[in-house]
Amino acid sequence: MNIIDVKNKKNGVIYVYESIDYWDKEKKQSRSKRVCIGKRDEQGNLIPSKRLTQPPVSTVIKPGPTPSTSTRHGYFGATYLFDAIGEQLGITQDLKACFPQIYKKILSVAYYLILEDRNSLLRFPKWDRTHFHPHGACISSQRSSDLFSMITEEAN
Repeated sequence: MNIIDVKNKKNGVIYVYESIDYWDKEKKQSRSKRVCIGKRDEQGNLIPSKRLTQPPVSTVIKPGPTPSTSTRHGYFGATYLFDAIGEQLGITQDLKACFPQIYKKILSVAYYLILEDRNSLLRFPKWDRTHFHPHGACISSQRSSDLFSMITEEAN
């Protein structure tokens, strides 16, 4: 890399170039590539070109669509209907008053037992993967047994 001064004959300004020498394989001869890095003032000091003194203009990147981390396809119709019926009749509020920590689990098990009347609670995990329900998570067979044991007259 070399620094070369070139005087413009028309205006008398001395431009400073950075010259990089390389070998051109096609023409089989040496070549040089020059990039202007500034000009000289009357005292001979280098005045850098604007593109070297100014920070590069950062391009604003528009945020694109955010990739989804999880997707789920599920049925919502029947459980939505049960939610509306429970709200209208006051069943949901009564369960919430009596069993504030587990009322959503109770509703989910009740929805399952109504919609899947011929299946045991052993199949709840499969139903959970395809249906939206108040608890929103799987209730294993053992947890459903624990849930039924918590529902007593003394608990309310």
